[in-house]
Amino acid sequence: MVADSKSKSDLSFSKTFASSAFSACFAEVCTIPLDTAKVRLQLQKQAVAGDVVSLPKYKGMLGTVATIAREEGLSALWKGIVPGLHRQCLYGGLRIGLYEPVKTFYVGKDHVGDVPLSKKILAAFTTGAVAIVVANPTDLVKVRLQAEGKLPTGRSWGSLDWLGPNIARNAIINAAELASYDQVKQTILKIPGFTDNVVTHLLAGLGAGFFAVCIGSPVDVVKSRMMGDSSYKNTLDCFIKTLKNDVSCFPLLLFCPLKNTYHHFALVTSINCVDPLLLQW
Repeated sequence: MVADSKSKSDLSFSKTFASSAFSACFAEVCTIPLDTAKVRLQLQKQAVAGDVVSLPKYKGMLGTVATIAREEGLSALWKGIVPGLHRQCLYGGLRIGLYEPVKTFYVGKDHVGDVPLSKKILAAFTTGAVAIVVANPTDLVKVRLQAEGKLPTGRSWGSLDWLGPNIARNAIINAAELASYDQVKQTILKIPGFTDNVVTHLLAGLGAGFFAVCIGSPVDVVKSRMMGDSSYKNTLDCFIKTLKNDVSCFPLLLFCPLKNTYHHFALVTSINCVDPLLLQW
């Protein structure tokens, strides 16, 4: 993650890309069990759609982790780890590595002082969209493996139907995550007694995770369902049907329940703690 600092902007793109990719992969290894559980929860409506009296198979984040481990073995929690690492190398490295150059491009080389929040959001939105276009194939393979390896009927591996929601999801979440991290850290460092250390990065990471989850939950659900269910015509159709038919998803789409918060907080704070230390090393 990044903030307004001279030392950060002086780093080469290659070093920023490498350290960001490594930290993203580290976070992926640590949090993929929660990510797998999140995908199963988001796709769960498929298992109960044909029998309305059936109880949901998965209940809550930790309950889902326990169910998967009990029924499929602990290794099932790490399904998708290989494409997940490939995704993080590309997506994690590009979205963070390009953030400073793109932000500088939007504000101009001669800009002095704090960067406006709007420019931070625009830069993060841009880098998130660009990064996921490159990493989209690996993201698709990862989600398919996490969703018990079943390819939806009616779609091929080469289908681009899910590219739109994936770009929307990652661009929006990256904008919320990077811009809020940047802004929160900038604000914290203005408070007497706070310095650029692990505590500051952790607080900024928690803030970034909160905003990313609240803002990105709706598109995150739509992205997972578009990748795992062929019954939707397009992104808007998926969003409307989810709101209309799946009552259990209303909290997920309107606020951000714990089953999504756990994953985003764990992932974002892991990256935010590791990445700055690597960049300073």
